[in-house]
Amino acid sequence: MAQEMIGIIGGTGLEGALADRMKDIKYYNVATPYGRPSDRIMVGRIGKRRVAFINRHGPGHKFGPSDIPYAANIYAIKKLGVRTVIATAAVGSLRQAIRPGDLVLVSQFIDRTSKRQNSFFAGIAAVHCEMSRPVCERLSGVIIAAGGKLRIHNKATYVCIEGPTFSTRAESLMHRKWGADLVGMTAMPEAKLAREAQICYTLVAMVSDYDCWRPQRKADKQALMREIIGNMKRASDNCLMLIDRALKSKNGLVCENCECRKSLGLAVLTDKSKITAVERRKTAVLFE
Repeated sequence: MAQEMIGIIGGTGLEGALADRMKDIKYYNVATPYGRPSDRIMVGRIGKRRVAFINRHGPGHKFGPSDIPYAANIYAIKKLGVRTVIATAAVGSLRQAIRPGDLVLVSQFIDRTSKRQNSFFAGIAAVHCEMSRPVCERLSGVIIAAGGKLRIHNKATYVCIEGPTFSTRAESLMHRKWGADLVGMTAMPEAKLAREAQICYTLVAMVSDYDCWRPQRKADKQALMREIIGNMKRASDNCLMLIDRALKSKNGLVCENCECRKSLGLAVLTDKSKITAVERRKTAVLFE
């Protein structure tokens, strides 16, 4: 399969919208040594680019944030030939200036998760990837350039909580004091695993509402839910437009000389003689 393939990770709504734009669609069930991915992978073409989409939460939003098979998802798309990933995710805003319905290119993460497999190499080798710049700045720049006049915030810190419950107000206020701008439940360990897989990764966050640091105006719950759904619809439409423009642009999305594509170069500290042949075969895809 061609190497020039762009991976997209998102939700059920994005899958349907992308399918409407794709040509030559095929579906792949990919086996991985890290279990089954959350869903089959939809592969097709948008413009001149090949695209591989995986539904992060699975059919019918089956998987909650702690149950998503992040390692299997990243491994599966890498195995298919993906070297660049554009991920999307819904978030709450921790800043007044980042409004519901806005798009945000995430630049930093704070990881508060604790129940998820966060490395491909656990029990195999000591591997320490550089994460000071946790997204691909080159790729984020290409995405921003494709946005045109769309309202996009291009730098923000995302705090990833374990979930599935939302933050308490005290936690939300603490996250603001930490310097976080957004709160969500799915970016980690996805971004870490993408770095271990030597994939260029960027995250387009879609703001559904303000997190609970900001008291909600008095309104019935049904009206509030309709407002949140409206915000997500606007953000999702703009996110789809942004991805479509990026895929159809002439700017390079895949770059073999990018630092992200060399992240394992100095990261493996374990003596190679201590890694078995079975373990080397298990992780070989990550080094491609």
